[in-house]
Amino acid sequence: MATATCGSETGWSRPVPSDGSRRGSDDVQGAGFGGLLRRHRREAGLSQEGLAELAGLSVDAIAALERGRRRAPRAHTLRLLADALHLAAADRAELTAAARRDTESPQPQLRRVPAPPNALIGRTTELTATKRLLGQRITRLLTLTGPGGVGKTRLTLALAAELEDSFQDGVCWIPLASLTDPSGVAPAVAAATGLHPMDTAGLVEVIAEQIGRRTMLLVFDNCSHVVATVGQVCAALLEYCPNLSVLASSRELLRVPGESVYVVPALALPHDEDNLEASAAVRLFVDRATARGYDVDGQLDQVARVVRRLEGMPLAIELAAARTNVMTIEELASELETSFGILAGGSRTASPRQQSMYGAIEWSHDLLTPAERDVFAQLSVFVGGWTLSAAATVMSGQLSPGPLERAEALDLTGRLVDKSLIRVIRHNGVARYYMLAVIREFAAGRLAAAGMAEEAARRHAHFYIALAEEAEGQLRGVNQLQWLDRLDAELDNLRAAMAWSLRTRSVDEALRLAGGLWLFCYLRGHYAEGGQWLERALVLADTAPALEVEGLAAACAKANLGAGMLAFLQCEYDAATARLETALAQYKQLEDTAGTALVLQRLGGVARERGDYAAAEDLHCQSFDLYESLGDRSGMAWAHNHLGFVAWLRGDLDVGARRCRRARDSFRLLGDGEGIAWSLISLGTIAQYRGELVEAEDLLQESLALSQRLGYREGVAWSLNQLGIVERRRGLTERAVHLLDESLAEHRDLGDRWRSASVLEELASVAQQRGRSEYAAFLLGAADGVREVIGAPVPEIEKADHLATRTAIEQSLDRRAFRAAWSAGRAAPLAAVADGYPPAPSSPNRTGRL
Repeated sequence: MATATCGSETGWSRPVPSDGSRRGSDDVQGAGFGGLLRRHRREAGLSQEGLAELAGLSVDAIAALERGRRRAPRAHTLRLLADALHLAAADRAELTAAARRDTESPQPQLRRVPAPPNALIGRTTELTATKRLLGQRITRLLTLTGPGGVGKTRLTLALAAELEDSFQDGVCWIPLASLTDPSGVAPAVAAATGLHPMDTAGLVEVIAEQIGRRTMLLVFDNCSHVVATVGQVCAALLEYCPNLSVLASSRELLRVPGESVYVVPALALPHDEDNLEASAAVRLFVDRATARGYDVDGQLDQVARVVRRLEGMPLAIELAAARTNVMTIEELASELETSFGILAGGSRTASPRQQSMYGAIEWSHDLLTPAERDVFAQLSVFVGGWTLSAAATVMSGQLSPGPLERAEALDLTGRLVDKSLIRVIRHNGVARYYMLAVIREFAAGRLAAAGMAEEAARRHAHFYIALAEEAEGQLRGVNQLQWLDRLDAELDNLRAAMAWSLRTRSVDEALRLAGGLWLFCYLRGHYAEGGQWLERALVLADTAPALEVEGLAAACAKANLGAGMLAFLQCEYDAATARLETALAQYKQLEDTAGTALVLQRLGGVARERGDYAAAEDLHCQSFDLYESLGDRSGMAWAHNHLGFVAWLRGDLDVGARRCRRARDSFRLLGDGEGIAWSLISLGTIAQYRGELVEAEDLLQESLALSQRLGYREGVAWSLNQLGIVERRRGLTERAVHLLDESLAEHRDLGDRWRSASVLEELASVAQQRGRSEYAAFLLGAADGVREVIGAPVPEIEKADHLATRTAIEQSLDRRAFRAAWSAGRAAPLAAVADGYPPAPSSPNRTGRL
């Protein structure tokens, strides 16, 4: 086999069998049996192959004996060698004595795996997976990788200790953290394996000969700063030593043939609030804080807050726990919300990069190329992850990057992934990248120091404005769910882009972004947030110089429409009407028929909830006529749906059913998931009021499943509301309470007080059925208080049930008890109503549950 070198600066060559002439071997083997055998072979003028043939042995056996890889030749082997060499009696005796001395001399001592300073917490899954890979010889080279502070060394220590019985010739620990020069890698390996050569030339070859066919594990810890040389050494040793396995811990991959990679995850975060101590991250903090003398009893909720903010990073958790010597856990959690700067003060015996989180990250940062550092800083502008397209836009400054820009973005992103500064997740065929929060904060500091933060934020905002505008046209139709999920994944970035637009008073960008997102905010239940964006963007437009808003009439109209719609959904009817009427005037001035039709539809919704059914029907008919003139099948379907909604609310179930079936059929042809859900809700409600409870349940279960799949929260809330009524009518009050409670929580979170009042009235009906008359009066009072505030009456279709419930309550209670409970309900904030009617002092066990 030919010798292949990897450059003089590394001082190593690929080891291969030879005729014994390589330098360095004699320095190691001295004048022992191997050296004596080699001398006699040379004096006889034989090669290793020649001696092997004469002695009837293999060439590898001769090489192993000469290199010291076999130190105990049997007596029969000695006689074969001596006969083949024609040795005299004295030379035979000398060779036998040398063999005896080598057999009795101790084997070189391997550097043992150090004992860890404390118990390993968590990591059962990780140990099981990695032990299987190496212990069962599934892979010969396993690299544990991950960002600084994730616990690679600690897991490596535990794994190496677990594997000691799996390698009959031992486990050898090779620490590399203190190395400053890559040329020190091979000497470090030699020292750890018990070799102390005088000459480092050809050292890797000598190490390989020392290991030979031994079954052992080499453990390289902290390879990142010398990763290229470690990779070369490992590749050479693995090629020549068939029974050798290697375990490495590194922030960057070794990138050698046969390498298997295990990305070390952060510690498990708490999921169950009732069982916080089950989280490894919580247990680690508690253990380290307790060791500092801090009593964490009763504060596990604050510990969970801390470890969630630290994303389960072990080093960060240990550094945070160390601060309990001067801070409470609550103070610590609050401080971490604004900065990770307090994560310092680690063990004095630890390396500088383990004494603070910034030190750990800086160590990785210093190993980057200038191009990688620039990209690392720029990518900190993203919040909550990003896609390749977004990265390419920020890196290139082009809204539509070409193939070259995308290729460069992919290459540099891939390098940062390999170096554990970026993580990648894959879902539904799309790769998303993200930084841990503490790494992102460090990178953002570098971006600000370089004076690039503002330009990166501008590029970031422009990408997400374009995304919002593209998504807007896809949010009704067959791709609705895909685009809703995509915007959901980018919600934090959209918020950051909106914040930049408002902070920089960029009127055009603020209007376009807020206007492009209002439908998304409606469908996914972000009523208040979306409304605030639109209102602030409109105020910005109202106060901007005329020159800045020139040409923005269409954007202003859309923003007024969206602001009106989101105000309506929160039952701010006066504000909604003002915004919608402004939008109507703007769309008419623009001669935008579609925009005009949509505003009329929204104004019809306001009239419907205020109980003005005639006005609502008239507005929806106007909307239908405009959509029909445009040939807009979707708009016409929505007009039918809203006209059906008005019909059944006022008690005309036949007209409502006819309209809603027509809408449902159109929505199914169009693939409009929201529309299908709404028509099913209306049809299920109509069936419920007709007493057709089986049909009602089927329709409402279908609408619930579809709404849940879409993430359409209003559809979920309405479906639960009507299913609760179905169960109440069946007499299944416990099931009804469960469904109505869920519905109330959804409506309340959305800010929909109109429906919250109706659900409270249904809960009152259930309470009365269960003999809870005072609580029923309390709930009716609460609903009445809500209706008074928003100015919306009980819908016509619900009045019969409402009256029956109130009559039954008044018959069950004396006037004073009824008024007391009713008044308590009217005074209770909506947010507090679900907690139940407060127990009477004389009834300590009484609760507000139905």
